[in-house]
Amino acid sequence: GEAFDKIARFMGLPYPGGKPLDQLSQTGDDRKYELPIGRVDGNPYEMSFSGLKTSVINIVHGAEMRGEPLDKASLAASFCRAVSESLVPRTMQAVRELGYDTVCVAGGVAANSRIRRDFAAAAAEAGLKLYIPPLRLCGDNAAMIGAQGYYEYMAGVRAGSDLNAFATREL
Repeated sequence: GEAFDKIARFMGLPYPGGKPLDQLSQTGDDRKYELPIGRVDGNPYEMSFSGLKTSVINIVHGAEMRGEPLDKASLAASFCRAVSESLVPRTMQAVRELGYDTVCVAGGVAANSRIRRDFAAAAAEAGLKLYIPPLRLCGDNAAMIGAQGYYEYMAGVRAGSDLNAFATREL
């Protein structure tokens, strides 16, 4: 989500950037700009979007410096393709290696039409069940965490400053 917001800002699109980027990408050529697929050496499941963001920013700045028009629709489409080509294959690899038969895609990025389409195709090809919430439920994870924090606070749950991240904590 952060990568979508940052790229949208550099392309002059409104915040939050996921929906405007997705809409713009619909009319672009997703192969016009060759963008890197984020990988982290030594861990097949981890990915980094810093190189992708830098590449897009360099393309935008380069076009500005040369006074050349920027094909924003194709850059948005190429960006969405690069993100999807980072997320989908790694997820499918993890599902295969761990023996799962179900994939669930959630959060704000699950609203992206390219990512939804690519996950649907990959799950169908692998014979997996796929769960993607309706668009209205594909909210920003930060907003979801904030909402949960509110309800925890209202319920009297408190923690000290020594609390660390604990992904499987009972709520």
